[in-house]
Amino acid sequence: MKALQYSEYGPSSVLRIVELPEPQPGAGRIRIAVRAVGVNPFDWKVRSGAFGDTTPSRLPMVPHSDAAGVVDAIGEGVEGVAIGDEVFGVAVGGSAAEHAVLHEWTAKPAAMSMAEAAGLPNVVETAGRAFGLLGLEKGQTLLVNGASGGVGIAAVQLAVARGAAVIGTASERNHDFLRGLGVTPVTYGAGLADRVRALAPSGIDVALDTAGRGAVAELVTLTPTPADVVSITDFDAPKHGARVTDGSQGRAWATMREVAALYSEGRFAMPVERAFPLEEAAAAHDLSESGHVRGKIVLAL
Repeated sequence: MKALQYSEYGPSSVLRIVELPEPQPGAGRIRIAVRAVGVNPFDWKVRSGAFGDTTPSRLPMVPHSDAAGVVDAIGEGVEGVAIGDEVFGVAVGGSAAEHAVLHEWTAKPAAMSMAEAAGLPNVVETAGRAFGLLGLEKGQTLLVNGASGGVGIAAVQLAVARGAAVIGTASERNHDFLRGLGVTPVTYGAGLADRVRALAPSGIDVALDTAGRGAVAELVTLTPTPADVVSITDFDAPKHGARVTDGSQGRAWATMREVAALYSEGRFAMPVERAFPLEEAAAAHDLSESGHVRGKIVLAL
């Protein structure tokens, strides 16, 4: 099968198209014919060598983990899915290939495109996991820093669906987009805390930082306690009393099913900024690394 691979860490130019044997699903897993692959910041960070020798992978490797496609093989003990079903989920051993084995998956709504579905697994899991840590409840006010990125867009829609009032930071060009999602937008940067207090004089209950950029120091001044702030990107957050989630506390894959249901009800959408063919994966990585993306970047097969 055709697959994307790299044999050394470095810039996007290390990515190559190669031929590899088709993977086979073990017990409790399924295989899909991949139609689209989600691109996450984690993918290019691993490829760049940013995590060094601590990355639990071995070179050469097939990158990416998010994928959507058609089930074409089913491992022992798997129930509730059949050959030919359209699903999205998370791959074992890389998803940027013509076939991928999934360890977590959910049915793709019929109206959802493969590109949309491929962009969902990790961003919705991350949002759901963060909300579990924050104990987000109906009626609370949530502040999301970085509301127009992939995790941010997933988070604000999940929070609105769960009955929270949401304020989201973004550049002004994304404010109308956020309003369309039921979010009160605010410009990020210096003076953020004062702008948020003006919008929410009764205060912020919890805050999620998806963007980093040193915002945690201000976010903790807005919530009842610093522990009411969770970051997915700023690993210095504990210095301010906030928390960081990286998945080691457990995962929230059930959020994929929640989002699929919300999509079918017309209450969730994930914009696809751009779809690249697999052969242009380097350009996809470069665009993701630029940080100037609303929604998701995908690879289309």
